[in-house]
Amino acid sequence: MSSSLGLTPELVAYLARVNPPEHPVLARCREETQRLPMARMQISPEQGAFMQAIVRMISAKRAFEVGVFTGYSSLAIALAMHYAHGGAARLLACDINEDWTAKAQTYWREAKVDGIIDLTLAPAADTLDLRIQARETGLYDFGFIDADKTGYDAYYERGLMLLRPGGVMMFDNMLWSGSVADEGDHSPDTVALRTLALKAKSDPRVFSAMTAIGDGLMVVVKR
Repeated sequence: MSSSLGLTPELVAYLARVNPPEHPVLARCREETQRLPMARMQISPEQGAFMQAIVRMISAKRAFEVGVFTGYSSLAIALAMHYAHGGAARLLACDINEDWTAKAQTYWREAKVDGIIDLTLAPAADTLDLRIQARETGLYDFGFIDADKTGYDAYYERGLMLLRPGGVMMFDNMLWSGSVADEGDHSPDTVALRTLALKAKSDPRVFSAMTAIGDGLMVVVKR
């Protein structure tokens, strides 16, 4: 499990005490994922709580996620939407890894939100294109992107088409463990993240704010 950059273990523990308690299945997902070699791909509990607050704030009923991993973020989103809208909520979950998403589906079923989650195992850009072709533009309230960094721009453009005005999209790992501030780092992932941050800042289609939650969370609101 990752935690927000710069937080001491004591502060992480404090956040856990003062934030709303995790749903028991969220806690189990987090604890079991911590034992996996790629555990750092999972978002932190404080980031999950923040995302749930935004989902509730905008009363999101329809959402998409790119990058499921073992399902913590999708479960957090689905629980918040289900609380407000019950079985009428819908979450499109995009990933390409059958093994990780098989774990995710066990948590979704246990939390009884599997009925509102549509898991699609295919390249996410293709999945989003199909939804655009199906005339679902402007029908989504919320989106969360946590996948291949060089694909972020493609997800940004497609996500904006799917979002309604006032809809919110979040991009994870935008600080990339601090690498984006290292002018000597020209790796493809780092360059892609820097480029998207500057693009969103000057994009008249959105209001964008960068936060230091998790590994850097960029929040984009469609105008």
